[in-house]
Amino acid sequence: MKAWICPAVLLLASAAFGPLSEAQKGTVKHDSPFACDRLALDPAARARHFDVLGPALAKMRQSFRELPNGYEFEYPPDRATVQQLMEWVAGERLCCPFFDIEVRIEREGGPVWLRLTGREGTKQFIQSDFARWMRS
Repeated sequence: MKAWICPAVLLLASAAFGPLSEAQKGTVKHDSPFACDRLALDPAARARHFDVLGPALAKMRQSFRELPNGYEFEYPPDRATVQQLMEWVAGERLCCPFFDIEVRIEREGGPVWLRLTGREGTKQFIQSDFARWMRS
């Protein structure tokens, strides 16, 4: 069975994430510290990421699940939420490069899931830094 990838998804991913750096290609391996590099984003992008997108996603979150090495957050499948989530992911990968970030969109209009995982200590970082995302 051949896998099919939607060209629009590839275009969105390419626009959101850009080309791979040498470090991402695997030529350089190191572990980033568990700290947000707020200087990775310019002032306007930083303000949008931390003051607009983060709080909006925390508010829109429908549920969350604890995983062995992180957390998974559920979102509604509407277009605006998906766009905000993908924009947040594009910024988050710059300021917190230690995360493994996955976005899963379920078929037939099902929910959208954001999974944040990583090496030892990532889960504790999420518990501290994303506490507002886990409030009822």
